[in-house]
Amino acid sequence: MSRLFTLFILIICYQIQNLPLVSSSSSNTLNGQHLKVIWPRWKGNPPGLTGPLMGGTIVDTLAERFNFTYEMVRVTENRLEPQGKERGLFNYMWEKKCDLLIIGVGLTYGRFLVVDVTIPLVFEPYRFLIPVQGDTANINAVIKPFQWPVWLGLVISIVFVIIVLQLFENAFGPSNVPNHGNTTNQWNWLYCVRQIGKHYVYVFGNLLSQGGPCPSKRLSFRLVAGVWCLAAFIFVQAYTSILFTYIVTPVNHPLINSVYDIVEHSDIQLLVRKASTLNRYISDPNATGILPKLRKKLDSFPNSECHMISECINMIKPGSRKTFADVISAQLEAIKGHFDQTKKCDIQLAKESFLTVFASLALQKHSRYTDTINRGVMEFQQGGLIDHWESGFNPMPPQCLANTKSGNQKQETKPSVIKLSNLTGAFVVLLIGFSASFLIFLIELNNNLHTSTSKQSDMASNKKHGT
Repeated sequence: MSRLFTLFILIICYQIQNLPLVSSSSSNTLNGQHLKVIWPRWKGNPPGLTGPLMGGTIVDTLAERFNFTYEMVRVTENRLEPQGKERGLFNYMWEKKCDLLIIGVGLTYGRFLVVDVTIPLVFEPYRFLIPVQGDTANINAVIKPFQWPVWLGLVISIVFVIIVLQLFENAFGPSNVPNHGNTTNQWNWLYCVRQIGKHYVYVFGNLLSQGGPCPSKRLSFRLVAGVWCLAAFIFVQAYTSILFTYIVTPVNHPLINSVYDIVEHSDIQLLVRKASTLNRYISDPNATGILPKLRKKLDSFPNSECHMISECINMIKPGSRKTFADVISAQLEAIKGHFDQTKKCDIQLAKESFLTVFASLALQKHSRYTDTINRGVMEFQQGGLIDHWESGFNPMPPQCLANTKSGNQKQETKPSVIKLSNLTGAFVVLLIGFSASFLIFLIELNNNLHTSTSKQSDMASNKKHGT
């Protein structure tokens, strides 16, 4: 990150050094000139090359503003710097075949030494493109309103209240139990079990808003029961107030929210464009912070680098564990293009951005047109033309605006429709209750049949012996 800070300071110093010249100079070095311009998205170039959609508008506006003509240079390269035997777009400027490069040139120290870069045209963060996940069952919605310490405290409170009520009842209750000789202990045990059952029903009845009569008229007993009624009211109101929020919470959780989710989950594959500025930062042997971890992530999966943006986009499919990193303008264009083809919003942006970069135009080193182009870029920014052009070239569909924050576009809001997946937890509780009730019913039925059979057997035995 220290190299990025140094680069940032270098850019600021460059702007300060050239600001008086740009702002005070009235000379137009472009007047009457004929420029050779490279714009990779020009219709004469092969499709799929990277570049700003508004590049044609930028050069047309500059030509009208500074009175020059231009011609487009046909290119086939999709990278700035040459690599091995592969040429780059910078080769055209070094060979004097190009005067102006209309592309988002991410500023690095190496590029600053070999070409002239204008003041930043846009400031773009890198965003992560992820597939839209399908709905999952919201089973945990029933327990989410309370954290586990609250549930633990509630269980302890229930047990404690039942024990206290039983102790208060036993202080007077056992003395009223009829004496049956040797069966006194058995009757005492049955009496305690019956009283505990009443207390259990009373305590849980209040929690389930069912209420019920207080099983004792003693003041100490009623005082504890009243305190429990108040506590149960607070628990129930707090639970029901928060429960609705968790029921309508989206159950299609995003694949990632930030770059840290990528490095923390070993099954998530990161995709980057091979010639992107981000890839250069990640591949820097002197990189620090999270960048080396991203390098390891790229090396741990095959085919993590793609030449064309379309190659990476095609790998972001619903259900996949892949994410593609690029500047936000390219990501918005990808989302819109995918929607135009499929009429579906199957891809979206992750919530948090990463590594804001400065994107500039490039000219030949020590070009005499640099100051004039700088003045034009400053006028574009001051007039708000850059934002206006971006919103015009990337009109996002309203239904695909999740996490885009694209200018003045507002996300379409509709009332949330509660689906079956939102109420899965409630149906699970209902199923458990029905299953428990049916099991108890079978046990009771078996006991009744066993008791009836025993009685019939005893009656037959007594009749046989004549007793």
